[in-house]
Amino acid sequence: MQKVHLKRTKRLLAGHLWVFSNELHESPRSYLPGSLVEVYDMRDMFIGTGYINPNSLISIRLLTKEKVVIDAGFLKKRIDSAVAMRRRFVGEIDAVRLVYSEGDFLPGLIVDRYADCLVVQILTYGMEELKDTIIGILDDMLSPKTILLRNDSRSRSLEGLPLYKEVSKGNPDDLPVIDEDGVRLEVNPYEGQKTGYFLDQKANRRFLRGIISGGSGLDLFCYTGAWSMHLATSGAEVIGVDSSERAISLAEKNAGLNGLQDKVKFVKEDVFSFLKGELSNGEKRYDFIVLDPPAFVKSSGRIKEAVKAYRELNEVCMRLIRPGGILATSSCSYHLGREMFLDMIGSAGRDSGRDLRLLALRSQDIDHPVVLAMPETEYLKCAFVLVN
Repeated sequence: MQKVHLKRTKRLLAGHLWVFSNELHESPRSYLPGSLVEVYDMRDMFIGTGYINPNSLISIRLLTKEKVVIDAGFLKKRIDSAVAMRRRFVGEIDAVRLVYSEGDFLPGLIVDRYADCLVVQILTYGMEELKDTIIGILDDMLSPKTILLRNDSRSRSLEGLPLYKEVSKGNPDDLPVIDEDGVRLEVNPYEGQKTGYFLDQKANRRFLRGIISGGSGLDLFCYTGAWSMHLATSGAEVIGVDSSERAISLAEKNAGLNGLQDKVKFVKEDVFSFLKGELSNGEKRYDFIVLDPPAFVKSSGRIKEAVKAYRELNEVCMRLIRPGGILATSSCSYHLGREMFLDMIGSAGRDSGRDLRLLALRSQDIDHPVVLAMPETEYLKCAFVLVN
């Protein structure tokens, strides 16, 4: 195995798993993409083992800080540890993130389970080299009916990897139906966003459902209607809005699965256009609004314009909420930190002329564990705001 020496190691020694290209002593061009390397400091002290990609800004991602062989046994132990963590803290539920990349010390690998279907995302060159071994381990360990590879994330392009989707096992037309706290939801893992569903908001949906006991509201960027279903089961009437025809179609199907057709209505429309129309019809008309937009900040260089879009959306929502109503507003952009996120909400409150009180500020669910030495592993912010 080739050796790599680093000019700076403070961040790694504190627990971080990434080595950037400007931290390498040797030129990365002499290494094959995805190859395993041992990492040392300038005094030749061993730091860890990882995989390298000379074409990526993040040149090395550490797999271990021990001097061990990275083989099927190593990967099986890591995956087994991740699955055991979910069984301990989440239980045997049928919709869960089993492996969360750096959060489970398997950088570049995501594994989600929807009933008897596994969806695997491989985001980095190093994990791509280990793909067949990983799929074999997952199949032997969990015996799913279906295994899908959703390797169509744009982050793969930064690694120099092709984008593709592949059926490794089973029939992708047999769509799984999950049960989330008594709400039944069909998931399309082959065609949907991310791996077909937003597992990271599970606990936040549960939290909002616990403080809403009726009334009427909006579910904006509703996707396949998970927030809407939870709120409707608590007695509320909900209008879900999304620009995707496929998402709206599946949301309507999910309403039927739960017998909530009379409680939930879905509208296929751009959310910005929909809100503009709602404002023209008068203000302060809803008891709650869920605002769960896609990530507007893809890089640190675009924070300013993204904050502007978030602020405008939140301001309009606040104008539409009755006094005493609740806004559940989220950002899944890592580059928009907690303090900036709260500042944005406060600014929207001032612009809308509303007084705000924060009921709770929550993050991603427990199956997306955060490595404290890696702030990049915490990305989701979800604020529950009382609007007066």
